[in-house]
Amino acid sequence: MWCVSGAAALAQTPGNKIEFTEYTLPNGLHVILHKDSSTPNVAVSVLYHVGSKNEVKGRTGFAHFFEHLMFEGTENIDRGQYMGMVQAAGGSLNANTSFDRTYYYELLPSNQVALGLWMEAERMKGAKVDEVGVETQRKVVQEEKRMRVDNQPYGTLLENTFGLAYTEHPYKITPIGTFADLNNAKIEEFRDFYKTFYVPNNATLSIAGDINIDDTRKMIEQYFGSIPKGTKAIPRPTIKEPKQTEERRKIVYDNIQLPAVIQAYHIPAQGTPDHYALSMLTTLLSGGESARLPKALVDKQQKAVAALSVPFPTEDPGLFLTYAIANVGVDAQALEDAMNVEIERVKTEPLNDKEFQKLRNQVESQFVQRNSTVAGRAENLANYHVYYKDANLINTELERYMKVTKEDIQRVANEYLTKNNRVVLHYLPKSAQPKQ
Repeated sequence: MWCVSGAAALAQTPGNKIEFTEYTLPNGLHVILHKDSSTPNVAVSVLYHVGSKNEVKGRTGFAHFFEHLMFEGTENIDRGQYMGMVQAAGGSLNANTSFDRTYYYELLPSNQVALGLWMEAERMKGAKVDEVGVETQRKVVQEEKRMRVDNQPYGTLLENTFGLAYTEHPYKITPIGTFADLNNAKIEEFRDFYKTFYVPNNATLSIAGDINIDDTRKMIEQYFGSIPKGTKAIPRPTIKEPKQTEERRKIVYDNIQLPAVIQAYHIPAQGTPDHYALSMLTTLLSGGESARLPKALVDKQQKAVAALSVPFPTEDPGLFLTYAIANVGVDAQALEDAMNVEIERVKTEPLNDKEFQKLRNQVESQFVQRNSTVAGRAENLANYHVYYKDANLINTELERYMKVTKEDIQRVANEYLTKNNRVVLHYLPKSAQPKQ
């Protein structure tokens, strides 16, 4: 009954390899199974390869909306009972949405793996997409946007940064979308989105924990095998963001007390060789209190109360952010000047051997930490399969980081962290806004 596309994975080293089995059902559902009997727990997860970048203009926020709507229930699960059923079984659950994917998971006692499989199969084959659920979740999502974005200090930071950095690519709209688009959407549009994207051939079922592989395969066939393959073509955006040739700047007046500065540089997609060097550069700049940005801006100069850098790992070319909140009495331009000095230092001053070895140790520790739980392994196996077509990167990706040299880090800083390749935002208190 199964179309086997892979077997137990090869390992990085015998001591730390994560063994797994993967195969694809005839309906296109890709399955990854990892057995770990060290604790009597299991993570059941489904990654749908749909995020905000798959939405069409004028209908933003759909993927994030479905993150909520898919908890409404099914023909066999009453409305509002989804969470209670998992909690009654001693488990927990959640979901998240990004530009590129939507991810659902249950963490359960291992003797409840069938419950997790049944519930995920239920929402894959028959989630309630009706007027009651849509109207309920419209209100929920709008309240979430008000609380977490609109009325949160610095809450519109990503919305404004991505909106300024992208002119063509759908990354210019963050996953939460807009009130207008969700309010204007008709029930038929929501149903069409569900039938297009929430189908077996656009999903990866990843299970990690205290399972019997053969028994789990039988249950997967029982619950998912009869779900029909999607009949619609799955849209993938082909828009390429034009190369930025000059700096873009924006001032945002927000309900804040302390100014903030955000710099965002265009960088290649995740998985590219330069992505690994840029990721290590981020750790150099803000990986801990002794990293360069907090050490210089917070500790020594006391120009900031917080300073960090974040590369957004995205399927298409993304952004590398540096971000700082000013100390009392420090204006945004003085803070930006100090940030620029630290970026220039990376470009012009070679790393010494001690600093580079510390950096490598940090990266290795972070990599190990990400795979230290069954929940982390289930998610990473799914990510590696969907984004890289190679789930075994869970065992080998660290080698890519370890191939990065000191010279690579300096080279990518000079290549990508340039003025013409960035946008800069100053967040200022509303009290500083000029009178009309």
